[in-house]
Amino acid sequence: MGPTLPIATAKFAPLLSAPVGPLEIDGPAIISIGHHRRPTETVSLSVVIPTYNEATNIERLVARIHQTLSVALPGDHEIIVVDDDSPDGTWQIAQSLTPIYPALRVMRRTQERGLSTAVVRGWQAARGTTLAVIDGDLQHPPEILFPLWNKIQSGADLAIASRHVEGGGVSDWSFARRILSRGAQIIGLMLLPEVVGRASDPMSGFFLVRRRAISGVRLNPIGYKILIEVLGRGNFGTIGDVGYVFQERESGGSKVSGKQYFDYLRHLLRLRLARMKASRLLRFGIVGLSGVVVDMSLFYVLRHRTTLPIGLSGGLSAEIAIFNNFAWNELWTFRDFSQSQPGARRRLKRLVKFNMICVAGLAFHLGLLVLLTASGGVNEYAAKLMAIAAATTWNYWINSHLNWRVTEAAETD
Repeated sequence: MGPTLPIATAKFAPLLSAPVGPLEIDGPAIISIGHHRRPTETVSLSVVIPTYNEATNIERLVARIHQTLSVALPGDHEIIVVDDDSPDGTWQIAQSLTPIYPALRVMRRTQERGLSTAVVRGWQAARGTTLAVIDGDLQHPPEILFPLWNKIQSGADLAIASRHVEGGGVSDWSFARRILSRGAQIIGLMLLPEVVGRASDPMSGFFLVRRRAISGVRLNPIGYKILIEVLGRGNFGTIGDVGYVFQERESGGSKVSGKQYFDYLRHLLRLRLARMKASRLLRFGIVGLSGVVVDMSLFYVLRHRTTLPIGLSGGLSAEIAIFNNFAWNELWTFRDFSQSQPGARRRLKRLVKFNMICVAGLAFHLGLLVLLTASGGVNEYAAKLMAIAAATTWNYWINSHLNWRVTEAAETD
């Protein structure tokens, strides 16, 4: 690493203008500069470093990235530091390095905050046909850029530095931190299995992506897990993994907080809703309301015209409502799928699967109903409505992915 030039004599590269407007990546021949979009010469790789208060790390990080890419891509790469107006002057230190590293450019953001949006703004200003992100705290070894680039060269659309494949791991994480990390991934798999399940380390903040895979896609990230957004909205063929060991901070303070975990959950829910067809969800909701009418009406009759206990009354009324809901969902909500797979036997299979999927929701439904009414503090009809509402999200999501949706594929039997 060469010495930093004296600020009084160095001629620094001008700061990049922060792009504005939608978080959408243009094609490789067009970049966003402020309010304008203009053609530009391309490079093969643009590495974006989002920073906030990384004054003690930025010089070493840029030097190590430069050393790696000068071997892998000499003269065909750029490094972009996107700083959120750090009080410790990270952007000033980075700009002072531009005479030493001609591939280095710096963006100082004063109107926006947040790691994920910093990454996207950096990509918007980047000239690369392949885009990369690496943390600014030296917890991601810059030398891994070389094997990641080789994955892209081998045909991958997305190359992820992973802690969960051969050669990967964490250095000195506590047991609690390991549990939190794995727990967050499990929650992601529950809410977005078709997205989170595509990557061995969907929580990684270190990866390369072909620009064309996310060009023209409106991104809408929350918090700091930008890879979840890229996986959820990008168009990918092959995804490659490279193992790496996550390093502990050498200096500076950790930015992980409870709010970031909350933002992660919000992000997952937003992507889940975005991937649902709104019109189909509305139809499912209307069908669900018809099931509520059937369920509540039968529940009333069973409670006032029979001597059945509340649990059995609730179970019978709910099961008949399930049959009602299946019929309307088959004929209306998922009509396109059911028409592509006609026949009494296939319809019976869907009914059986629908009923089985609803069993878990029904069990929760009944448990909550009995729990709420056991003490006598909650009206049994109010409790019934609360139990119905609690099971609705489960029923829609699972059925739309594991029942009607799987029948898109032609069956061979």
